[in-house]
Amino acid sequence: MQAAKPVRYEFLDALRGIILLSMIVYHTVWDLVNLFQISLPWYQGQGGFLWQQSICWGFILLSGFCWPFGHKPLKRGLTVFAAGLLVTAVTVLLMPNDRIVFGVLTFLGSAMLLMIPCEKILRKVPPVAGLICSMVLFLLLLNLKTGSIGIGGWKLATVPQQLYHGYFSTYLGFLDAGFYSADYFPLLPWILLFFVGYFLHRAVGKRGMEHQLLHVQIYPLNVLGKHTLILYMLHQPVIYLLLAAAFKKMP
Repeated sequence: MQAAKPVRYEFLDALRGIILLSMIVYHTVWDLVNLFQISLPWYQGQGGFLWQQSICWGFILLSGFCWPFGHKPLKRGLTVFAAGLLVTAVTVLLMPNDRIVFGVLTFLGSAMLLMIPCEKILRKVPPVAGLICSMVLFLLLLNLKTGSIGIGGWKLATVPQQLYHGYFSTYLGFLDAGFYSADYFPLLPWILLFFVGYFLHRAVGKRGMEHQLLHVQIYPLNVLGKHTLILYMLHQPVIYLLLAAAFKKMP
């Protein structure tokens, strides 16, 4: 007898597809601005930053929310982490000035792997309390890379500068002054946003809302969402080649 096929939550796939499309458009504009010298002041200012953050927040929250659905978390975590390493290797070799080290894929793979031992502790925490605490801690640590703990202009504490040295410290969230990456998502504070997604899943499930997401399909977004990783890996080279052909030049 064959094992039952895992149920897909089509609405979550559709949400992932929406975020994926937003990312593809964002990176198309990034290429236009940074590789083809198209001037778009709004993109290079706060508007572009907020757009980029909305994509990353969406992917991280959704990844945390979907983590309990995974049947092979170790395999999935290692696959995503390896994809992040591949992105690092390719960008360091081909685009050193725009290299990606400790980018969002490396972070997501790390978070998935860390959740394997952490979930044994986190599942003992009441969902709403865990969600609130994780969100507050995330906001407090958003400025960790600049050496402080606090929200906005309110500084609660200053972090010792001795911690901000080396690649491993940078990976954790203590940004070395000499480090550069075009896409940087360290464990802190972003693991806490992943936890927010995890606790949100538990809060929704506790209220019996989870299965209402089963059959909500938004075609073709749900199809795109089922292939997020491979599309993530392929979209930038494809965009680059299409733009190069359109402009009839290589940047």
